[in-house]
Amino acid sequence: MNPQHQQALSAELTRARHALAAADLDGAMLHLERAHVLGQRHVVAHVVVHLLMLRVALHRGDAGAALGQAVRVILGAVGSALGRVPVGNPGGSDVNMFEERPIDPALLAIMEGRAAASTLAGPRPATTDAATERGGDHGPA
Repeated sequence: MNPQHQQALSAELTRARHALAAADLDGAMLHLERAHVLGQRHVVAHVVVHLLMLRVALHRGDAGAALGQAVRVILGAVGSALGRVPVGNPGGSDVNMFEERPIDPALLAIMEGRAAASTLAGPRPATTDAATERGGDHGPA
């Protein structure tokens, strides 16, 4: 992981934790989905993202999503360790865990070392509509 990639991942995780602390669960998921794309090829980052997604599911009282995230913690660790991850998948329980998705061009540029992490937008307001920023409503996150 190049330094800009690490910086972007760290920034998304920090934004997610701040949103979670503010009870902005949609905002937390938005940042966790971005962190998932950035970190899914790295075991520790991948597991941390799914553990935080599990926390969001528990805060929402969504047993199905919590179970989905518990499974993803284990399968994500194994998949990352083996280099077998569905590229671009945002990691939420509302998305098939094996489905590949296009990577946001800004994130891809950072991952490929073509752009600095500072090119990402700064912290988003707590009122961010996560479904809109994900490109549409994919169901409950």
